[in-house]
Parts: sequence; structure tokens; C-alpha cells
Amino acid sequence: TPRPGGHPCRNAHEALREAGWEPEVRKVYGLGLLGDALNPTRGEIRELTGQNQVPVLVTDDGEVIQDSRRIVEWARANPATAADRSASA
Repeated sequence: TPRPGGHPCRNAHEALREAGWEPEVRKVYGLGLLGDALNPTRGEIRELTGQNQVPVLVTDDGEVIQDSRRIVEWARANPATAADRSASA
């Protein structure tokens, strides 16, 4: 959806790709503000973060990062190395 500044999920995804990562994308549907009953596809998000908001990044080390701005910051601070790229191939 068009938004000022871009969609948060897209911003996070593009930052990861620009940093050399090939993130696995799992789509969830609904609106995070609507609560658990109206967001059945966000169960894994709730388990990881305790809430329904996306995007969420789970790193290869198991670190959970939520919020597009924090994911963008992480991507810029952690560009993929050649070893990272070959491990994901």
C-alpha cells in the first residue's frame, strides 16, 4: 500500500537485500492493531515478540528484531559477507 516513506515491510526487505542478504519472507495477513482473534496468521509473530506488528527479522543467530527502522539499522550495520551468501545458497 502506498504510504509516505514507503511500506515498512518493503523498507526492511530492501535494506536487507541492499546489504547482500536474501531474506526468507513469510507473509502474514490482517492488521496488527486488530488483536489476536482477527489475526490468525500472526501466531508465530506473537510467539516471537508478544505482539502482532510486522515486520520482524529473525537472524541466523536467532536474534529477533522488530520494527522496520531497527531492521534497516541492523542491515546497514551487518552487511552479508561472501561466507554468508554461500551458506544461504
